[in-house]
Amino acid sequence: MSATIAPPMELQRPKKIFSLDNRYLAPALITLILLVGHLSFGILESYQKTLLAIVVSIVAELILSRLFLGTWPVIASAYISGISVGILLRSPAYWPYAVCALVSIMSKYVLRVKGRHIWNPSNFGISVLLFLAPETVASLSIQWGNYLLPMVVVWILGSVTIYRLRRFHISGTYVLSFLLFAILRSFLTGSPWQAEVAPITGPMYQLFIFFMVTDPKTTVRSKKGQMVTVFVVALVETILRLNQVVYAPFYALFIVGPTAMLIEIWRDSRRQTLAAPAVTVAA
Repeated sequence: MSATIAPPMELQRPKKIFSLDNRYLAPALITLILLVGHLSFGILESYQKTLLAIVVSIVAELILSRLFLGTWPVIASAYISGISVGILLRSPAYWPYAVCALVSIMSKYVLRVKGRHIWNPSNFGISVLLFLAPETVASLSIQWGNYLLPMVVVWILGSVTIYRLRRFHISGTYVLSFLLFAILRSFLTGSPWQAEVAPITGPMYQLFIFFMVTDPKTTVRSKKGQMVTVFVVALVETILRLNQVVYAPFYALFIVGPTAMLIEIWRDSRRQTLAAPAVTVAA
């Protein structure tokens, strides 16, 4: 009869009393952005519309995961998508919030290549609504104004969260790229550099930097690839801005993110084909 021997006490890791599961770090951060942004500048269209987007996202996630995968999902991702839609969307009607949330979650299950969904859900849903219903839907465009404290609080906590999730290099690369391209845009257009940099201080960009471009399910696997991808996102965003495209960051990620994913999927498939052993047919 064998007995299980417990490891010595000094080798056992003590449980962290105040630890937080990494799955809930992002929802906690996005809730902080919501609270800070709304209490400081009233960024929400309404609590009811945001709640509608969250509920539709969660319900859709539960139903679709059960239908397509046969499992009950962790709803943290759906919560992030719903609250992102509630914060970023602007419309006098209720239906865009429900439709955008539903389209966002559906994209995870319908638009898949080799078992991977290739668009960030909320980026996909918001981009589709902005493009197809511009007369009814707009996006959040409020900046933090001259109040630096809200931005500093969000950036400190956001940076700690993203660092813990090992995605800080993505956000950092995007921010540096945005700043460099902002100086370039200022030089090309003659506008003050402060005006070109200002958008990144708003709540919209906090969501974009901390959640959309870092989404683990819709970013390429390699660290170098992730950094190159967000650099190209910032480059395409600059091109769109120079052509007066209002929602440049959303459209840039909508174009570049899936392209990078498809290239990686194609390369993986090609490697597997080359590595497959040749089959010899006897005469």
